[in-house]
Parts: sequence; structure tokens; C-alpha cells
Amino acid sequence: MESKAINRYIGTSPRKMRLVIDLIRGKSVGEALNILHFQPKHASKTAEKVLRSAVANFQNKDANAGVSADDLFIKECFVNGGQSMKRILPAPMGRAYKILKRSHHLTIVVDQRKVKK
Repeated sequence: MESKAINRYIGTSPRKMRLVIDLIRGKSVGEALNILHFQPKHASKTAEKVLRSAVANFQNKDANAGVSADDLFIKECFVNGGQSMKRILPAPMGRAYKILKRSHHLTIVVDQRKVKK
């Protein structure tokens, strides 16, 4: 049984978040939290918040009340592009340059490891 957490319209570019998310894909939750906590990138704070939310969602389900975070792993995590805000920067000779302020949506899915008997 898996659990999911989604954070939408995060105000950084998707490319910057993908650099952080690629570090934790497929890892155990404890290891991923450790990586994100000590990562110097600004996007790691948001990713850590979403990962903690996914773990809390998993533990709040009725059947998973006794499961600890150490038994979980990141089954799936991905970044989708969100809306872009269009802005204009004044340029020389009366021109204007377009600026796109990008946003993205972050999704993290956690699941319990299957123990082979």
C-alpha cells in the first residue's frame, strides 16, 4: 500500500528541483531525509517537506499505524512543470525582453519494502 504527497506551484524552476530529486529516487526514506537535510541547494528544503508529508500520509492510514519510517522507500518521485509567469524587462532603445518565471509541481510516492520469505 503506497502513499503520495503533492506540492503544487512551487516557485523555482523544474530543472533545479530535478537535480535534487534525482539524488533520492529509489532510496530508503531515512537515507533520503539525510541527503536532503545536508544538501546545500534551496530546493532540498521543499523536497524534504514533501517527503515528510508523504511519510505522514502513509502512517496515518489505518492499516499502517505501526509502520516506522525506516521500513519505507521512495517508490516514485517526479517533477512536472507548472504555470509560468510572464514578465517584461526594459531593454535598450525602447525594446522589452520577455522573462518567464517558471514553477513546478512535485510528487513523491512512498511504499513499504516487501520482505522476501
